Amino acid sequence: MYLNPSKMLFISCLMLGTFISISANSWLGVWMGLEINLLSFIPLMTDQKNILTTEASLKYFLIQAFASAILLFSIISSYIISSLMFQFNISFPFSILISSALLLKMGAAPFHFWFPGTMEGLNWRNCFILMTWQKIAPMILLSYTIKINLFFTLIIITCSIIGSMGGLNQTSLRKLMAYSSINHLGWMIAALMMGENLWIFYFSMYAFLSASIIFLFNCFEIFHINQNYPLMSSHPVIKFYLFIAFLSLGGLPPFLGFLPKWIVIQSLSESNQLFLITVMVTMTLITLFYYLRITFSAILLTYSNTKWNSHSPIDLNVFMSLSILASISAFGLILTTLIYLTL
Repeated sequence: MYLNPSKMLFISCLMLGTFISISANSWLGVWMGLEINLLSFIPLMTDQKNILTTEASLKYFLIQAFASAILLFSIISSYIISSLMFQFNISFPFSILISSALLLKMGAAPFHFWFPGTMEGLNWRNCFILMTWQKIAPMILLSYTIKINLFFTLIIITCSIIGSMGGLNQTSLRKLMAYSSINHLGWMIAALMMGENLWIFYFSMYAFLSASIIFLFNCFEIFHINQNYPLMSSHPVIKFYLFIAFLSLGGLPPFLGFLPKWIVIQSLSESNQLFLITVMVTMTLITLFYYLRITFSAILLTYSNTKWNSHSPIDLNVFMSLSILASISAFGLILTTLIYLTL
């Protein structure tokens, strides 16, 4: 799919738009990079085999264009007022507007209303791009305006609550991953408040764990929860890998996904953000609850499987790739702890 020349061109422009945004020395350059990024992702979203991609791409375009309009309005208004007052800094209401536009672009709660519906209309490759790469530019730009104040504390709490509660009644795995992404956004914004290095580490771990899950879903074309259940009779080891990655993404110790959460909790506790830690950890436990519910129902219960519904044998390269990803997810925290102790 991504090997034909037009797709490669759009992927290159997508990456270029992000790099322009994060390396621009003016807000107008930032806006230009975000627009290049948006107009490159729309053609990647369209798929003639899936009728829902048209709705998803239109929804994504309208939301991103609206967020860009708010961003541009805030920037120009801030420039005008700064030149009139002879002090060149972004005043408080405009910094809140700029932050809100960036939060809308990345799909953070309470501006998340478009995100699960858009994810539902995409294939797994585009879902991965939307969950990871499309968040890089808005998050880095958010670091220019972020402060430890009531606004961002409320955003983090809202992301944690909506991300955990929204996934409770979902049967679609794409929507489940979307709400999981909203929950992780709360942790990422908290990491960004503590420092950019901490955000880079958290984002890298999140992207790796999401990639390992989406790679498996894409290989077996799994889109709903009930498609996981017959996987046990045909590929029990693969199902074991899947749920290790799921629990790791939820942040269950002793898997790798707990490590970035652990470091964020430690950084927030050093800043005396105890109420924020309590809300985030409590909501993450709810996220872990529906991951564990899926895991128990898929592994502990038996399901009837017809003989003519036999799956084809899995490719050896795919099996080895899944084995490596699952091993890193399962033993990554233990290995990093041992390395830290030896150093």
